[in-house]
Amino acid sequence: MGLKIAFAASKAAVAQAAQATLIERYGNVIFKDADVIVALGGDGFMLQTLHDTEVLSAPVYGMNRGTIGFLMNEYSDINLVERLKDAEEAEVNPLSMTAWDLDNKVNKALAINEVSLLRAGPQAAKLRISVDGRLRMDELVCDGALVSTPAGSTAYNYSAHGPVLPIGSDVLALTAVAAFRPRRWRGALLPKLAHVRFDVLESEKRPVMAEADSRSFENITAVEIKSDPSVVHRILFDPGHGLEERLISEQFT
Repeated sequence: MGLKIAFAASKAAVAQAAQATLIERYGNVIFKDADVIVALGGDGFMLQTLHDTEVLSAPVYGMNRGTIGFLMNEYSDINLVERLKDAEEAEVNPLSMTAWDLDNKVNKALAINEVSLLRAGPQAAKLRISVDGRLRMDELVCDGALVSTPAGSTAYNYSAHGPVLPIGSDVLALTAVAAFRPRRWRGALLPKLAHVRFDVLESEKRPVMAEADSRSFENITAVEIKSDPSVVHRILFDPGHGLEERLISEQFT
């Protein structure tokens, strides 16, 4: 039997057109019956597809039909089956976020790239940071802070001057966003299994929002973050263009 492929596309016209062309050429099955899932769009749509299919065993292969494509392969409608069979696989564990808000509501989400806390008002945020139950910083005055996986280290983390993390490094990046006090504090590297807690100080006066891969939660008072090894995302890349190579190349461009 041939390779069973499920196609998914963002709402962009170019992605929709690509999906129609590929389905006509290679057929299409529903996600749960697929040997591999092909996502057509940018990185944001790739993250959405990974979240939508996290309970499935099929790997996801992205082709860039968006504006940003770090997690995507180059688009082509030729020899797709051969590309899928030859692809390299990277396995990624997401972050698990638990966030409490002013109404004591508990919000939970998974993040493949990063969990971030960002000020939601005119005043800087004040955060207290604990790692594995031990207080590490009494007060960080900043525009925000984030915890990033290696897969997400070239995204928002990199824009905030955080480090690029090799895929096999088993570490997380804790990065400040526009730190004011301690002045220019850049953050820390933490073991992958570390449990990070942010407590928001003066949360009513200085409102803070939390984001897990762009899913937002408002009026946050505390956030706990840890890696979730029970969830494994399988991502496919063309040979020689895998995630590890991309992370290294990004640092020399």
